[in-house]
Amino acid sequence: MKIGMMSFAHMHAYSYADSLKKLQHVELVGIFDDDVARGKEVAKQYQTTHYISQEDFLALDMDAVIICSENVRHKEMVRNAAKAGKHILCEKPIATNLEDAQEMIDVCEHHGVILQIAFPVRFSAPIIRLKELIDRGELGEIIAFRTTNRGQNPGGWFIEQEQSGGGAVLDHTVHMVDIMRWYLGREVTEVNAIVDSYFHGVDIDDAGILTLEFENGVIASHDASWSRFSEYPTWGDVTVEVIGSKQTVKVDAFQEHFRLFTSGSKSLTNVFYGNDMDFGLIQDFVNCIEEQRQPSISGKDGLKALQVALAAYQSSKTKTKVKL
Repeated sequence: MKIGMMSFAHMHAYSYADSLKKLQHVELVGIFDDDVARGKEVAKQYQTTHYISQEDFLALDMDAVIICSENVRHKEMVRNAAKAGKHILCEKPIATNLEDAQEMIDVCEHHGVILQIAFPVRFSAPIIRLKELIDRGELGEIIAFRTTNRGQNPGGWFIEQEQSGGGAVLDHTVHMVDIMRWYLGREVTEVNAIVDSYFHGVDIDDAGILTLEFENGVIASHDASWSRFSEYPTWGDVTVEVIGSKQTVKVDAFQEHFRLFTSGSKSLTNVFYGNDMDFGLIQDFVNCIEEQRQPSISGKDGLKALQVALAAYQSSKTKTKVKL
């Protein structure tokens, strides 16, 4: 299978490229990046060809592309790749507004190509294990969720509203909304949120607290932030606590680590040894193409997660609950 990558603006691109190189039957045939210096450097790193023209890149004989551009460019690249007949894995969030997200879904359906959204947390071993417990009924009836996704400020285009579409709340809400929807099989119907910039003095939000209600009455809280400072021993956390009528279970997707002490400005580091979520995501995408099946994480999943994140901004701005 031949796969290309569109932009290395998002840091996850490097992990996805590493994952492609681990698959013996997959070839990374080229990289499009209009940041010429970055594109040339990355192409050298992964021993492939850099293209500055999207048209030339999409004319390549390849099966699929992975898009890791700035959020605002997702629609443009998905549309062009779909028209070229390439299957697509697009970094989250799917888009910066719901209209663009729906257009991306529609154009992929029209051209008969897969659109999968990059929610790698679904491929975390502890997260999967909890899903199995829920599906077997071991937690009983689900009553509530408590989730967190607290990391470091990525800087760069992430804190530029016109490029990202939103700050920490957009960046860190879509992951956990996707997990809760996956666990419950139900949609969020109400969002109440407080969103602001608390930690970094930037013009974009770096934290938010959300409370959600699902269509079956399940309630949830979500803590999304860029609250971890650079010397923190790990990048952040991804936790979900499921409160059931029989038992309560809490998991942290990054909990599998050992503590490494060294001399220097960052004396303590948590070194992760658990399963590679990003590799699981890439492997699943490749399998979807090979098996000609619907993606595990669809464009609709991306749209529904985006809808909740955008509702959080609306709720905070209007100081009211937002009905979906």
